[in-house]
This record gives sequence, structure tokens and C-alpha cells, in this order.
Amino acid sequence: MTAIRSNRRAAIACLLALTFAGAIASQASAASPAEVLLQGEASQKNARRPASDEDRRLRDERAAMVRTQIAARGVRNDAVLATMARVPRHEFVPTAELRWAYEDGPLPIGHGQTISQPYIVAFMTEILRVEPNDRVLEVGTGSGYQVAILAELAKEVVSIEIIKPLAQSAAKRLERLGYRNITVLDGDGYFGWESAAPYDAIVVTAAATHVPPPLVAQLKPGGRMAIPVGDTAWTQNLLLIEKDKEGKLTTRNLIPVRFVPLTRER
Repeated sequence: MTAIRSNRRAAIACLLALTFAGAIASQASAASPAEVLLQGEASQKNARRPASDEDRRLRDERAAMVRTQIAARGVRNDAVLATMARVPRHEFVPTAELRWAYEDGPLPIGHGQTISQPYIVAFMTEILRVEPNDRVLEVGTGSGYQVAILAELAKEVVSIEIIKPLAQSAAKRLERLGYRNITVLDGDGYFGWESAAPYDAIVVTAAATHVPPPLVAQLKPGGRMAIPVGDTAWTQNLLLIEKDKEGKLTTRNLIPVRFVPLTRER
């Protein structure tokens, strides 16, 4: 899930064809009901992990990650930088990948999925402009790292993962780490989760062929959505979609990216 170079003109032309194709494409019948694996509770105070013993080497590696990989590339939001420095990425990677937990790149987490490059996690979080009273939706829980970052910035976060073993392990991990404002669901994230809508911000952590209309519908007026869109890894672009107070949408093409495809219910 790392940023890549691509032909900008070709990418933009592709996006014009893809972005809202879902509005006219055949929409699958209603998804199976999502299963709640971890029930969070909204709180006026951001969630904080309980204090735990941690190797100083890991803290130093995390600090270096923030300094050299994230801040050096232009992420400036103090709250985002502080959260990236606080959340232990090594808790969200498989044991076999621990030595690379703070390296500059994505890592495999099983089932053909990855934990995103730290910079991309920080960049997507920053562009969402999450506020302490926000309710946020994440599509693609994966290991739970992105939702953990969001949970320390927002009032409440809902995260949906279609691959059940990943959803189950993420729910257990987040509960163990003391997060109380995260709800984890096993289900098809294309349809979002209407029960908790509308959302102040939505982030999709896998590449869709088009922007899912149900997610647009669940975005609150004044809300922001970050989503990678593209048919293949070589034509993906990260979009920022904003809905104004009247419900009008504005879409900006920010950077070329490479994400795993958005998995759908079969």
C-alpha cells in the first residue's frame, strides 16, 4: 500500500471513468448482515492505551519512523504525529515480521492482505481532518493499526473487515490494547454500516474500482472520505471526497498509490 509513480494524465482519465461508476453500475443485492465482533462505546474523551512495559529500542524506532518517514515527507498535523509516535505498530504485525515493524513499507499480515506503509497511514489520517467529537468509518480493518490511530483522535470509530479471521484477530488485539471506542464488524465494507451513519469521515484501506454509493450516502454533510480507486495497482489514485453542507460532492486526486483490491462478498 505504498505511494507509487504513474502517468498522471492517464490516471486522471481513468479516474473520470471509474470514480462514480458505481452510481450506474449494477449494484449487488443487499449484503449479508455484518457481525459485531467488538462493540465500542462513544466517549467524550479519546481512547488511550493502558500503560505497558515496552522495550526502549521499539520506542526509539517508532520515534525515528515518525521523524524520517512521516514528518520529513510533509505530514504536519501535531495530533497525527503524536498518535503515530504513541501507537505501537509492532503490536499489529505478525511475529515473523516484527523486525521490520518500523520500516518504511507495507508488511504482509496473511490472507493476501497487508498493513499499510506508516507514511500512507499518517497521510490518509491527516487529510481526513479528524476532530475529537467525530464518528469515523473504516472499510478494511486488516490488523487494526489504522483504526487504532483513528480511535485516538475521534470520539468513535466503526471498522468493517470482510475476511473473518482478520476481523476476529483485530478485535481481540484492539480489546487487549485497551481501546474502548472501536466497533469491529465482520462484513462487506462496500455497503458501510448504516446503523451508525452518518459519519464525519470515512477511510477505505483497499482499492475499489469505483466509489461505493452506499459510502457516499453515509457521509455526513461536511464530511470527508479518503479512498484509493483504480482497476489495477498501476492505475490507482488516492481520492479525497468532500461533501458540503448542501450535499454537493467535490473530488480531488491526491497521489498515486498501490493498495490490495477491495474484497467483496461472493
